[in-house]
Amino acid sequence: MFYRILSAALYILFGGVIAGFLAGLDRKFSARMQGRKGPSVLQPFYDVGKLFSKETLALNHGQFVIAFSFLLLMIATGVLFFAGVDILLVFLALSTAAMFLVFAATSSNSAMSTMGAQREMMQMLAYEPMVLITAVGFYMATTIMNGTGSFKVMDIITKSDLPVILYLPGIFVGFVFMLTIKFRKSPFDISTSHHAHQELVKGVTTDLSGRNLGMIELAHWYETTFLLGVVALFFLCNKWWSIPLAIVSTLIIYFIETIIDNVSARVKWELMVKLAWCVTIVCGGINLLVLQYIF
Repeated sequence: MFYRILSAALYILFGGVIAGFLAGLDRKFSARMQGRKGPSVLQPFYDVGKLFSKETLALNHGQFVIAFSFLLLMIATGVLFFAGVDILLVFLALSTAAMFLVFAATSSNSAMSTMGAQREMMQMLAYEPMVLITAVGFYMATTIMNGTGSFKVMDIITKSDLPVILYLPGIFVGFVFMLTIKFRKSPFDISTSHHAHQELVKGVTTDLSGRNLGMIELAHWYETTFLLGVVALFFLCNKWWSIPLAIVSTLIIYFIETIIDNVSARVKWELMVKLAWCVTIVCGGINLLVLQYIF
């Protein structure tokens, strides 16, 4: 119990800091790929700090409440995950948090924000099936290794002698594919983008400013740390060597996402949904069938 509380507390304290630093490295790496020097790795912290110091122009009184709720729910999602609870509950909290981002966009009458919200919901439609299959995959993998399955994050780590990725390679590939959507990177930066090249100004965040926009950005940082934690879960087990393996693998995946972001052009939402569902069926579905009928 002590380690669960400690993990959750460390996520609250450093989850945003870790993702903010990774965002800085992302910008620096992207700039070097484009032949530029790029900003300081601390630039994301300067940007968010400036947002909190600027005047907030809210279109209605509900925007602050919705943005703050999005931040709290995203932090709560990570707290539940790092506390080792049921991963189904964790993914439910993640979906609930995502809806508050949609609410923040639709709280105004802006056509661009509304369109961004619609695209955000299409992204949810694209990645949610793979997220659910990921949870089922963890359960089936622990069933094979231990005889009794578990959805609890702590059980997946402590009761496994080998990393679950050995049983879930297809699901891992599918989940990493969905990370491109969740990280809002090209070619799937449909609803908004972490770069300034969004054709809808900034999609779901068009009508957010000041501290409201700062809370949204901070929530995205916590979301990034949580999602990378799920990637690490594929590699963690009750052996000491799984910890450095998970850290290195997670960093590699993050920078692969950065490379994809820099070499890809944005696709239409229809193609995004088709690709996401094809990956879900082929990678996730076949992996589950193999677990069910071979192991």
